Amino acid sequence: MLCALAAPVRAQQLIGYVNTRDADVVGARDVLDGRAVLMGSVSVAARDHTAPISLGRGGTVRVCQTSVLHLSESREMMVAAPLLFSLDRGAIEIQTGATATDSIMTPDLRLTVRSPGPLDLRLRVAGNGDTCVDNRGAGAPMLTVSDPFGDATYELAAGQHVLFEHGSLREVVDHETSPCGCPDAQGLPLADAPIAPPAAAEHPFPVAISEGLAPVPEVPQAPPGEVHAQVSETLSYNAQPSLPPSTDAAAGAPSSAAPPPNDLVHLVGRLFRKLFRRS
Repeated sequence: MLCALAAPVRAQQLIGYVNTRDADVVGARDVLDGRAVLMGSVSVAARDHTAPISLGRGGTVRVCQTSVLHLSESREMMVAAPLLFSLDRGAIEIQTGATATDSIMTPDLRLTVRSPGPLDLRLRVAGNGDTCVDNRGAGAPMLTVSDPFGDATYELAAGQHVLFEHGSLREVVDHETSPCGCPDAQGLPLADAPIAPPAAAEHPFPVAISEGLAPVPEVPQAPPGEVHAQVSETLSYNAQPSLPPSTDAAAGAPSSAAPPPNDLVHLVGRLFRKLFRRS
């Protein structure tokens, strides 16, 4: 009687497998032959190279290096239950036979498959929210892109390649040319990759030191035997103007004059002056 009234228990379906050498997995309970078994709800964080996920329904999801992907299966009682892919940052490439209501989420957008079809999707989310989507193939299913926090929608047709600037449905570049999937170079964090050379390379002046935000580096010592100059005095600046010499100093100048010469001509001259004074 109790068994008849009990609700049927639905067994979890297999999402897929990923090699533990390629990614760190959270939520997987079993590991078989070095591959984590993905069921229920799991997170896959790719290491410094692309991590391929073999889907149980057939097909592959490539989690590009340093990207983080969350996968969940639907609770619907179906032979091939819809899947939810949630990308925090970075890029993924999905190649599978999509089912209706399969969904791909980013921090700003939700992409929903309108009808079954061969899905070959490239998706990249940049650090500033720019979301690049490439729905490859002439027979690719139509995707509805919606804003989870608003009522705006966008229909992404087969073969369409677009960029949602800052993750906004109102700022769409509908003929994007930059790639949306995994880059060719390995080992570079996708969301954190520098767009321009570091400021320190272009502007070597240590601004942080001048602002007192970093310690002043020590003056390098000259190699032994090399002649070099070093300033040891402290430079100072006095804003008061220089004063001319005082009158007393000018009056005392004669007192410090040099003594009269003692040659024969001058001695005779001084002698006559004394004689005439006495007279």
